[in-house]
Amino acid sequence: MNTAIFLLLGYALGSVPFAILVSKAFGLADPRTIGSGNPGATNVLRSGNKAAALLTLLGDALKGLLAMWLAEKLGADMLGVTVAGLGAFLGHVFSVFLRFKGGKGVATAAGVFFGFSVWLGLAAIVVWLAVALISRYSSLAAICTAVVVPFVAWWLLPHPEQALAVTAIAVFVVRRHRENIQRLLAGTEGKMGKKK
Repeated sequence: MNTAIFLLLGYALGSVPFAILVSKAFGLADPRTIGSGNPGATNVLRSGNKAAALLTLLGDALKGLLAMWLAEKLGADMLGVTVAGLGAFLGHVFSVFLRFKGGKGVATAAGVFFGFSVWLGLAAIVVWLAVALISRYSSLAAICTAVVVPFVAWWLLPHPEQALAVTAIAVFVVRRHRENIQRLLAGTEGKMGKKK
């Protein structure tokens, strides 16, 4: 099995739209019709159902981790495992099931970070929680985490290819939050837990 196959494996797993599946299971509105229109845990939370939001968060995170675990079990080398994680992230952002549209990849990125290193994943969670608890802005927490995590990755991870993948994911996360950045600057960004 070559690297392209592991990339496609990750992409297929990442494409599963947990926000929409969980919302349907709980009888909630399509998360694409709430808040920012993003099919992710934050918009599911805006529906008012914390359990559904938590399941969405865990499902999206596990996609990245599962893709890397499966790649390793199938005999992938370090590069194969890395591209499987990258594929899962890209699958979430450009889901084949949503006409190549998707979420912003924050939770799936976290799963990939844990796939590289438990300490890297924990660092991402600590930064995200600290900013989110202080500001109540999920988007700001994601942006700050994306800025910090690459530095941790280059210091912590043993292979440059892994740190490069983390950096690419982080840059992509920030780019996916361009509209959020504009709303943050304008003071119109929605806060966590606020129904819309």
